[in-house]
Amino acid sequence: MDATHVQFDGLGISFDLPSVAFSIGNYQIHWYGIIIAFGFALAVLYGGRMAYKWKMSLDGMTDVLIWGTILGIICARVYYVAFEWDYYSQHLSEIPAIWNGGIAIYGGIIGALIGAAIGCKIGKIDFFNLLDLGSLGLLIGQGIGRWGNFFNQEAFGCNTTLPWGMFSEATEEYLMGSTVTVPKGVTIDPTMPVHPTFLYESIWCFVGLALLTAYIKKRKFNGDIALRYLVWYGAGRFWIEGLRT
Repeated sequence: MDATHVQFDGLGISFDLPSVAFSIGNYQIHWYGIIIAFGFALAVLYGGRMAYKWKMSLDGMTDVLIWGTILGIICARVYYVAFEWDYYSQHLSEIPAIWNGGIAIYGGIIGALIGAAIGCKIGKIDFFNLLDLGSLGLLIGQGIGRWGNFFNQEAFGCNTTLPWGMFSEATEEYLMGSTVTVPKGVTIDPTMPVHPTFLYESIWCFVGLALLTAYIKKRKFNGDIALRYLVWYGAGRFWIEGLRT
């Protein structure tokens, strides 16, 4: 199976990283998909457990899950295609081919919110109470899902001299073969280590999860945790995007 060699020279670590976990006939199962599915499953299990503790209707939560999942997947794909329209306008038949890769977390969140609102209406659940619960689940899904970027060797940042700087054939190839946008005054050397920004965001999400979980008993109104999630995650994204290419 195809693998890329990854190096963390400052830590004295290097290994081959496969993108494909296993094959079923001619169909390849990628680590990226497995990790995304694992993150989604844990978020759902956590949500179900917390819904029980918060005395929320499990039937209503099922409606939310079904609608949120369907619209989340559709909107994640639509969002990705919209921002890659130069390519897809010339390859219209590939637009539905989500199995070839190409989804966007922001589109997924938008779709999931719309689906959740529909599910709440059907299941008679307080939407803002659900947002609090969903925010905690999102941090789990995002924190785990970012490791899919590691296996794909994507979502990395600019060059760094920090010990955990990452280098691989994939990062070098991307930086040499693409038009890369970087902050003003920053230069990129494709042969040098880069910030593993997927790792930064994963850690940021799990720290946020710990803080917001500790805050649950102190929340002042339905939607309180969701607002704090937006502030926390937004601050992290602002910092991390400043390191990204």
